[in-house]
Amino acid sequence: MDVGPVDVVILSFPGNEFNGKIAPAIVDLVERGVVRLLDVLFVTKDADGNVAALALADLGEDLGTVIAVSGDIPGGLLDDEDMADVADSLEPNSSAAMLVWENTWAATVTSAIADSGGQVVDYTRIPAEVVRALLTEA
Repeated sequence: MDVGPVDVVILSFPGNEFNGKIAPAIVDLVERGVVRLLDVLFVTKDADGNVAALALADLGEDLGTVIAVSGDIPGGLLDDEDMADVADSLEPNSSAAMLVWENTWAATVTSAIADSGGQVVDYTRIPAEVVRALLTEA
């Protein structure tokens, strides 16, 4: 079975301002088979520091589209400990989304590496902001 590498991405939203613009981009990736959503966790912290996890149904129509396009999200990878870790890093009156996705685009090359006796010994992802800054300087 071909399986691509998996990323865990945490997005923060200061002021609890989630405008839904991320949802269409995720839908596009899922529809094109670039990624497969494996789990999603949303955490919010109010102005008094109270923390809550939000159910997917409570996140609005845009994110509902992500879930509908993604089909069955296996889930079960993120738990209360993950929620607590994310909540600890949140400022009051902010929220975060934790997404786990498989990079399905890389599944074939991952299998080819294994089939040729190779193995990944290190993997580093450079954030887009760092690349942008380096390109601007160059």
